Amino acid sequence: MGQNESPITVREVRSKGDLQRFLDVAAVCQGHDPAWVAPLRMMVIDQLNPAKNPWFTHGEACQWVAEKDGILAGRISAQIDHKHLELHQDSAGFFGFFECIDDKSVADALFEEALSWLQNKGMKKVVGPFSLNINEESGLLVDGFMSPAKMMMGHAQPYYQKLVEDAGFIKVTDMFAFLVPMDTALPPQLARLRKSLRTNEKYEIRHLDPHRYDAEIRTFFDIFNAAWADNWGFIPLTDADFTHMAREMKPLLIPELVWFAYYEGKPAAIAVALPDLNEMIADLGGRLWPAGWLRLMWRLMTRRSWSSRTRVPFMGVLPRFRNKSLGSVLALLVIGAIRDSSLKLNMPVSEMSWVLEDNTPTIHSLSDIGGRIYKTYRMYEKVII
Repeated sequence: MGQNESPITVREVRSKGDLQRFLDVAAVCQGHDPAWVAPLRMMVIDQLNPAKNPWFTHGEACQWVAEKDGILAGRISAQIDHKHLELHQDSAGFFGFFECIDDKSVADALFEEALSWLQNKGMKKVVGPFSLNINEESGLLVDGFMSPAKMMMGHAQPYYQKLVEDAGFIKVTDMFAFLVPMDTALPPQLARLRKSLRTNEKYEIRHLDPHRYDAEIRTFFDIFNAAWADNWGFIPLTDADFTHMAREMKPLLIPELVWFAYYEGKPAAIAVALPDLNEMIADLGGRLWPAGWLRLMWRLMTRRSWSSRTRVPFMGVLPRFRNKSLGSVLALLVIGAIRDSSLKLNMPVSEMSWVLEDNTPTIHSLSDIGGRIYKTYRMYEKVII
């Protein structure tokens, strides 16, 4: 280090105090941005807690905090998902939770620690960002910085992209977020098709029955694991993951926004829209104490009045129907039902995300119903041998 360079220290997160500093970094780097929504600190703490997050039954992780001149300057995590390694056999570890001031030396120091940890674990490349894996927050925002991110989607500063790429990472794939107005008229051909399906006995569509919640969510996850199996980087949800996610989702679920399509009496497709939690927590600064608890509980109980937007994080059709006209029909049924319900609930705009850049059928389908790409998230990789 030259005489004129400021000292940078990178410390592994080991204590509760370290974890608090890890959480504080996000506000240091992005707190000036009106489009950034502070995540709930309690949720991030639980996410990183092996005793509370079943991901740690098949994964391991480490986090670091960087300081420059004694001031918080950045953070990063490195993690290994053994389910991913078992399925993909690619010796790939992940990085995530990346936040950094606009300083290449800080970013390089963070990546050096993360890549060294992964290399010592036998990994030959690193992919990311994931927080913690592909079934959670994924990708680095590289376009669409002016509007707040929806729930489970990340925000970033424009210079983050340069920091990552200057550290030697190259693009693997882009993932799109579509903004879809729910009141846009369907193209005449789709409108006629949807109308004809209502009298076709082979098809049935219904929303979630809250009195059968556990069974309904089990059907949802069975379809999800099958429908997403061929997607880039897919990792199936384990039973423990399923139980945990079902419990986390329950306070947000509105039955009329969870739809199942059946073909010849058997489940065939699903679509789920969730009220935008980020909209409900935007003024809490990430903290629930002392008054944030009451605010959030009230907003969850009256979420239809507190959230005007939704996000569709899950939409899938069973593989045997994919790339066939029947698959498009099933997708139209569940998405059409969500559109109708969203308007009745006064939730006129939805983000449908994320969609891989090579998923041409879905891109065309969303464009046909008025959707437009308004955010792009990028996945990177770097060889570390």
